[in-house]
Amino acid sequence: MTVDVQSEVRRGAAATAGLDYGDRAIEGPLRGHHNETYVIPLPAANGLGAVSVRGKVREPRPGLFWYDRRCFSSEELLLAALRGRVNRVPEIIEVAPGVRLQGFVEGRTLGRGVLPSRPLSPRHGDQLGQLFGEMAAIKTDAIDVERICLPEDRTEDGDSAGFLARLIRFTHQRVYQEHGAPYHGLFERLGVGDTAMEGLARRAERLGPRPFTLVHGDLHRKNFIVDRLGDLWTIDWELALLGDPLYDLATHLHLMRYPEREQERICRIWRSAVEGARPGATLGWRQDLPVILAYKRAQSVYTDVIRGALALELPGATLNWRALPRVARRVQAALAAAHEVRGTPDAPTLRQVSSAYAGWFRARARVAASAP
Repeated sequence: MTVDVQSEVRRGAAATAGLDYGDRAIEGPLRGHHNETYVIPLPAANGLGAVSVRGKVREPRPGLFWYDRRCFSSEELLLAALRGRVNRVPEIIEVAPGVRLQGFVEGRTLGRGVLPSRPLSPRHGDQLGQLFGEMAAIKTDAIDVERICLPEDRTEDGDSAGFLARLIRFTHQRVYQEHGAPYHGLFERLGVGDTAMEGLARRAERLGPRPFTLVHGDLHRKNFIVDRLGDLWTIDWELALLGDPLYDLATHLHLMRYPEREQERICRIWRSAVEGARPGATLGWRQDLPVILAYKRAQSVYTDVIRGALALELPGATLNWRALPRVARRVQAALAAAHEVRGTPDAPTLRQVSSAYAGWFRARARVAASAP
């Protein structure tokens, strides 16, 4: 993000709070991939309970590509629609006619300062189950919020196979073929070709039907906040969808990296909560979960390879050698987990991944040097 755009976002945050541009009461910019975010103080008369009297001012980063399909036009309008249906989500504060901010949940992200794979406490496990159940109880026609996904990207309620097929198509067409076009040479060096998703698409055709519900779509540790009372809040609903509830379980397991025993416990929590709220919504989950998990692993390959290339590029399109080991470790781990996109369980080694990036940057430099 340029300094000018960053200044505009902060200037808007300051104006909303009635503060000077440089006032220390404005916190930020907060770290985040999709948005430039500032936290500002708000009048104390909002009565927000566990949510502090502070709000978030956010603007999407310019030119940002979304690696996940989006469904709703406004996260704030969706959160307003969830009031009274889903507990412990950010409150929506109308600071002026038509101007809505999210209340800032005071606390820490789940697992901050501990090992990423640490199991959930019994209390947080129960509250995660409550979240799964509350979302499962919300039917697709119960959310009256404008949707931005194209009609051809929507599926009939219960068509879990079609739901996953469209996600696979989005990743192949929009992420790999279109956004990833400049990186096709890099993908080939890493053993990921144009037909990598075909086997996964055939497996998706066999998914059984489940009634659709509200799906958060991004349930990882940084999107859970533990407040001062020790309760678990769920933030960042901008990737929410209407679709197969099993997708949330798969996404959560993929992102949380639980040990096997904890995965089984989370699966039991999910099944009990979802089936209790929506009978039939867990039908066939055991055989279908590995297919959706395979998609999430494949999706990570495309995302991590492209983001890795962007992170390694210095001015002049030169390679940042100091960052290469970190990027290579992440990409190698993604490739090792996602044998589905390579057709073989043997992933490239760390040295091979580093060599692929170095060779790709050299090839780009030669092409640039030969250009008229």
